[in-house]
Amino acid sequence: MATFKSAYLIHGDDHGRIAERRSKLRQVAEAESGEGGIELLEGERATAEATVAALCAMSLSPGRRFVIVDGCERWKAADTEELEKLLGDMPPETTLALFAREDGRDKVPASLIKAVEKADGAVQEEVKVKPWKLPDWARESGKALGLQLDPAAAKALVQIVGDRQQRIQRELEKIALSLEPGARVSEETVIELAAGSAERKAWTLADALIAGQGRRAARAWVELESQGERSGALVGLGARRLRDAIVVSERLEAGESAAEVRSSLRMPPKSADAFIREVGQTDVETLRDRLAALAELEVASRGGAKPMSDATAVARALDAMFN
Repeated sequence: MATFKSAYLIHGDDHGRIAERRSKLRQVAEAESGEGGIELLEGERATAEATVAALCAMSLSPGRRFVIVDGCERWKAADTEELEKLLGDMPPETTLALFAREDGRDKVPASLIKAVEKADGAVQEEVKVKPWKLPDWARESGKALGLQLDPAAAKALVQIVGDRQQRIQRELEKIALSLEPGARVSEETVIELAAGSAERKAWTLADALIAGQGRRAARAWVELESQGERSGALVGLGARRLRDAIVVSERLEAGESAAEVRSSLRMPPKSADAFIREVGQTDVETLRDRLAALAELEVASRGGAKPMSDATAVARALDAMFN
């Protein structure tokens, strides 16, 4: 049987992780006491006064009670005095779980944190990792799963997955299930295991647009279309990569070295070198024209032009780019 503390306080600016913690605790609470053993206070009901009232109310349900409060970041120190006193003498078989999604000045009172700790409760701060520190965080998280990610692999993982720590963690767990414990993980392994087939083809398509390889772009689109992708895949990823390429091209034309540009790109070194080489094969005005063609494709894909199939719209966009 699970053991529970009398109080938990989960706070911080990583709102996604806090939501996960709340969901998991509720699942455990329902397994322990059923829905009848849980009282949830959120929104306008999530006040310190209502929390005290809920804790002091008599429960008709047998077993442990769980009072879950979501929104404690709005509380002020003056609001929590009664609750802080109650934490020192909690009703038996009762667990209080407080969740605070902090942002700016909205922070849980320090006095409440101290009161939970003094009552032998559990306090956990969930803090977002800064974007530039995510590769290092990914490497450390991988170690806990028995993986040895090299620096390029960690950067590739962040590039593929994005900056949400929860998604990075889930991908690391999937990679760990696919490899032997203690496995060394390279950039190529991450791309193979973390990027889906459609995503890899979309990258090929976007890079072909930058390099001016019309036939390669057309083949990549046909493969994407056969997998059920629509023109939005071309517009979204293609426009993002083209905008990045325009910035790189402008910097190169302004006299910056490839090494200077590479050091500022948030991508693995090998990928950055290849990206800069492809950008260097095309002038900035041509890249801008291709981005404009993608903008016209986006208008067509949203019904803002004459009705046409995705295949026709993409064919016209590719023709405008390369002919």
